[in-house]
Amino acid sequence: MPGDVIAVVVPAYNEAASIGATLTALARQTDHGFRLVVVDNASSDDTAGVVRRFAGTAPFPVEIVTEEEPGAGTAADTGFRHAIATGATLLARTDADCLPAPDWVATLRTYLEGGHELVCGRSVPRRDERPSWAERHVFPVAVRLAALYGRYRKSHRTPDFRSPYVLVHGHNLALTADLYRRCGGTAREALEDGSEDVTLLNRARRETDRIVRAEDLVVEASLRRLRAWGARRTLLWYWDRRWRPPTSRQVHVR
Repeated sequence: MPGDVIAVVVPAYNEAASIGATLTALARQTDHGFRLVVVDNASSDDTAGVVRRFAGTAPFPVEIVTEEEPGAGTAADTGFRHAIATGATLLARTDADCLPAPDWVATLRTYLEGGHELVCGRSVPRRDERPSWAERHVFPVAVRLAALYGRYRKSHRTPDFRSPYVLVHGHNLALTADLYRRCGGTAREALEDGSEDVTLLNRARRETDRIVRAEDLVVEASLRRLRAWGARRTLLWYWDRRWRPPTSRQVHVR
């Protein structure tokens, strides 16, 4: 739709060592018709400084917003609402340890301008982290099986849902600003308290039947949580937080 304004939101907490690669991946997009909103989630390192230095030569506008309350969902919601308040009509999110494919913005634009209201993309391991065979094949299969369980679990099949459950990753999704307002947006909760991406999906499913799983919308995600916690604990974490680290501080793997 002519006149659409895309905002890419990136929550970031103490990501000075990682966010540079994410910014570079965004600078390499084939479509630079967006603005970047980085939400500094009370970082104690130089995350904001890295972003400011990048902004000086970025091929698109860059903004830094501060959110003091901890939580990826809280930071994402702050970024999305800031973007909407300042004119964005289309929204996308990735994370500060992820690498969107070069056609990521172009692809999400095609989906959203083609009539979809929420697009849930595909996550693959970061190639620069040299994933093992198991990390490239076995763990992703387990994630998809977990998503299949999610599709058929009773709480995800109630009559108020207007579209089927799909696999969603918080670091690779896009939606319209209108849907974000209508559904109530991202849950403002601590990371250990719930999966804010699933909450957003289910809120959206009650509002629209124009939700799609897009295998050609690709983001490379870091393996650092999987490597720090192991496969079993990581899967239990994503399965309704059935395992949590002993302290809140350990939730944020660096």
